[in-house]
Amino acid sequence: MFLIGTLVNGILIIIGTLLGKLLNRIPEGMKATVMFAIGLSVMVLGLQMGFKSENFLIVIISLVGGAVIGELLKLEDKLNQLGQWLEGKIGSNGKGSISEGFVTATLIFVIGAMAILGALDSGIRGDHDVLYTKSLIDGFTALILTTTLGIGVIFSAIPVVLYEGLIALFATQIDRFVPQALMDQFIVEMTATGGIMIFAIGLNLTGIVKIKVANLLPGIVVTGIVVTILYQYHHFS
Repeated sequence: MFLIGTLVNGILIIIGTLLGKLLNRIPEGMKATVMFAIGLSVMVLGLQMGFKSENFLIVIISLVGGAVIGELLKLEDKLNQLGQWLEGKIGSNGKGSISEGFVTATLIFVIGAMAILGALDSGIRGDHDVLYTKSLIDGFTALILTTTLGIGVIFSAIPVVLYEGLIALFATQIDRFVPQALMDQFIVEMTATGGIMIFAIGLNLTGIVKIKVANLLPGIVVTGIVVTILYQYHHFS
């Protein structure tokens, strides 16, 4: 079943959140330090991914184009509104808003190569190893985030399952109409573009600056468009 890896990812996020809720007596000073540690680790991960680009101009175009589209669509505001709606339904958790936990966790778990690569592997080859690995990482991260940001983290499981599930579903057919060389190039530049976004998430987690990372998300789509144009140009020239 091509959705097994996706479902495991969602379940471990939920389990991690519930365990984090049980461990809510961790001292505030320790939580702050742990959050800094996560933020710094996320920043390093993002940089590692960003350096994998083979043509950084693609990354720049993708981020700028994505930022323009995201600002026009106000994606960050809409994600926050969804989180606030959830908060209105179940009340505040006393540890930062549900909106903050939902948005932060969703961005961390959705952005990045592992979500896309894992879902593609699940759909094309029926191999769930990448998503299983991501599930363990996400579960542990959800536990730590919940001790600081609260129960709102648990709702990030919904967009994660939908996002990865749709990719896995389309991946069952994608190899029929997307050349392998084009897919390989897209994955490289998508990894780099997503890495810069993950670096921005790390900055947000450390409190150094507040970047509307959700408004950068269309950059992934822009990456696909730019890579396809360049592939067609080199292929037919």
